[in-house]
Amino acid sequence: MAKNIQVRGMHDYLPNDIGIWQRVEKIFKQILNNYGYREIRLPIIEQYSLYKRTIGQITDLVEKEMYTFSDRNGTDLTLRPEGTSGCVRSGIQHGFLHNQEQKLWYIGPMFRYERPQKGRYRQFNQIGVEVFGLPGPNIEAELIMLNIRCWKALGIYNHVRLEINSIGSFDTLANYRHILINFFEKHKNILDDECKRRMYINPMRILDSKKLEIKKLLTYAPKIIDYIDHESHIHFKNLCSILDEFDIKYIINPNLVRGLDYYNRTVIEWVTDYLGAQGTICGGGRYDGLVEQLGGHDTPAVGFAVGLERLVLLIQKVHPTFKIQQYIDIYIIVLDNSIQCMAMKLSEQLHDEIPTLKCVINLGENNLNNQLTKANKLGAHIALILDKNKIQSNIVIIKDLRNGEQHIVSILEYINTLRILLQKSH
Repeated sequence: MAKNIQVRGMHDYLPNDIGIWQRVEKIFKQILNNYGYREIRLPIIEQYSLYKRTIGQITDLVEKEMYTFSDRNGTDLTLRPEGTSGCVRSGIQHGFLHNQEQKLWYIGPMFRYERPQKGRYRQFNQIGVEVFGLPGPNIEAELIMLNIRCWKALGIYNHVRLEINSIGSFDTLANYRHILINFFEKHKNILDDECKRRMYINPMRILDSKKLEIKKLLTYAPKIIDYIDHESHIHFKNLCSILDEFDIKYIINPNLVRGLDYYNRTVIEWVTDYLGAQGTICGGGRYDGLVEQLGGHDTPAVGFAVGLERLVLLIQKVHPTFKIQQYIDIYIIVLDNSIQCMAMKLSEQLHDEIPTLKCVINLGENNLNNQLTKANKLGAHIALILDKNKIQSNIVIIKDLRNGEQHIVSILEYINTLRILLQKSH
């Protein structure tokens, strides 16, 4: 029964596999904190109207891909498909955006009703970063440098590439849409049904097409960077100058756009060739008009989001032997049920005396060999063996599982002995 009731496209992350996730999250959190970014925690459910206003009613995401439902009061609610809109809503609601500089990050699940495939799930996890109050290109460069530091720490920097573009002001975007429509109308015979549907409602989404015939056509399409306003041109030129100053490699991709309506000016993606069609592991850009659009004051803003499923897949792809070694410091072996209570007291004493200690107590069978086997599977450094007769004599056995050495010590001295052995093992 249980095999058949899991929701399609929503996955379990099992204990044996969770180590790599924890490492990725730890690295991002550490680097973000080091750069002065602060965590914000947001609800996974927002009002449907939030996304209708921010993402754009005619995008595929709002049209087909959101999990939307009505609650008992008839309010239309949506499982969040992305984090930026909720972050802006929170900033306006709590008043921490106007005339302030904010550097924020969040982590958690997002939801989109898409066809599940490798690296693309209906529930997926993102680390998102949002910056408010900084209009210049230097903050975009900082976000890129922050990305690079994370990629290097994760060992994937040589397997990703940075693609950037400028899509100009909102006036530029409106003008460019008309130019694109005119171009695609002349080549309707090449477009498939999906592109024909998008052509009049959101023509820029055609630029994202992965189909070979469409990609060939796009080599002749007008490039948005040729139509951007002067201020956006200077902004983008200055960003490129900063990246050049720091010898950061990048590709200007004239067809790079973001799928959501709130973006303007700089857009960025980190792409890999190791994951097939789902090659984007990180994407973002500027969204200077979004705060004002939702009722706040005019506030410059920029951010990015990292897809954790794809990032983990990439790490596993380029480092196939990569494995997080799980271990514990001490496994307490109990050879008689009558001393279980004593074993638990010693376990609690250890946790009190050495708060960082990873200590597991056997609460099941009493067979010595089976317990040693379990201790080794858990990666224990030391076994604390409790025998009824020795406990009655206030003695315990400490076994170093790395070299097999055994020490018979008094209960009064066992913690000091453990400390010395643990220092050696680390």
